[in-house]
Amino acid sequence: MGNPAKDHRYFMKEALLAAQEAFFSGEVPVGAVAVHNGEILARSGNLRETRQDPTAHAEILVLQEAAKKLGRWHLEGVTVYVTLEPCPMCAGAMVQARVERLVFGAPDSRMGAAGSTLNVVDHPAFSHRLEVVGGIMEEEGRVLLQKFFQERRKEKKIPD
Repeated sequence: MGNPAKDHRYFMKEALLAAQEAFFSGEVPVGAVAVHNGEILARSGNLRETRQDPTAHAEILVLQEAAKKLGRWHLEGVTVYVTLEPCPMCAGAMVQARVERLVFGAPDSRMGAAGSTLNVVDHPAFSHRLEVVGGIMEEEGRVLLQKFFQERRKEKKIPD
């Protein structure tokens, strides 16, 4: 594809669609897509509540589907787009899978493992490191997350 910034926005919009689907399913609205050679291999939102599976984060699900479609667990040449900076589990899975690039939207100051709190994806002790691009359509992802948690607080009558 041509312009990387434009391409990043295109694929992040797809991740945002997955996040919106998660939102409407009662899941924390994080979405991800895995892209290889300009083609979307996998797209998912979080499914932890739906599956009652603590590992069913959007990133893990797209890594699994991408590996299945490519027929290999080494995901060289794959870019993962995710609406929120990955947690340590997801960042570690991307390192293990040899993902080439991570593009995320909003940073996560509590659990982010791509530079905000930890830097799992670029740790000097690891043999594989990812290229990281952050802040792509950051506001859109943040607004969706804020709306989700505001609604949760209202439902449970938890003070802000």
